[in-house]
Amino acid sequence: MEKDFEGKVALVTGASRGIGYQIAKQLGERGAHVIALAKTVGGLEDLDDEIKSAGGQATLVPLDLTDFEALDRLGAAIFERWKKLDILVGNAGMLGVLSPMGHIKPKDFEKVMAVNVTANWRLIRSLDPLLRQSDAGRAVFLTAVQAATCTAFWGLQSTSKAAVEAMVRTWANESLQTAMKINLVDPGPTRTGLRAKAMPGEAAENLPEPSQVAEEILPLLKPDVLETGRLFDRLSREWA
Repeated sequence: MEKDFEGKVALVTGASRGIGYQIAKQLGERGAHVIALAKTVGGLEDLDDEIKSAGGQATLVPLDLTDFEALDRLGAAIFERWKKLDILVGNAGMLGVLSPMGHIKPKDFEKVMAVNVTANWRLIRSLDPLLRQSDAGRAVFLTAVQAATCTAFWGLQSTSKAAVEAMVRTWANESLQTAMKINLVDPGPTRTGLRAKAMPGEAAENLPEPSQVAEEILPLLKPDVLETGRLFDRLSREWA
């Protein structure tokens, strides 16, 4: 396998399952040292086993994304060990409930916003200085079509992902004079647990596996990517 990420330090959130697991796995197999962040310890340990069996290296960070003080400390810990960060993949997120806006409970709204929006802002705040130390810092955050379509009953998803898109594009515009490239990607429907929860009864066999989707996202993390502040639609293969 090509070691095209050799020497890179990459942090992936939501790395214990689904697309995040596969992105972390493939980065590790292709030479990156993966900092795998997730709440589920068992999934992280499985990931570590797979990366090591392929000759790669990983550092596991069992962490709830709503532990904001821990996210603040994360940047300092990475700086102490590596002095830089080359790749950030903001994959972790939660769907919340599908409900009319007026029926969403405050605790559900606050939880989704904390995980999908505030945690990503804390990561940006903590890791921006480290990405600036890389000669080709790359950051990609996952979003969803509901940010634009505002589909009925998907208010938590549409609201939180629209906020993520605005935040990421703003950060990209603030970083135009740096070597960093910061983008969004809509992976489209994928055979994950999150998708199954949202669309019960859907024919999952018609959806792509997370490994395929991850393979198509990896090129966005390479130094030759020149786009920044844009959204890559995996289904159409177009930038917006």
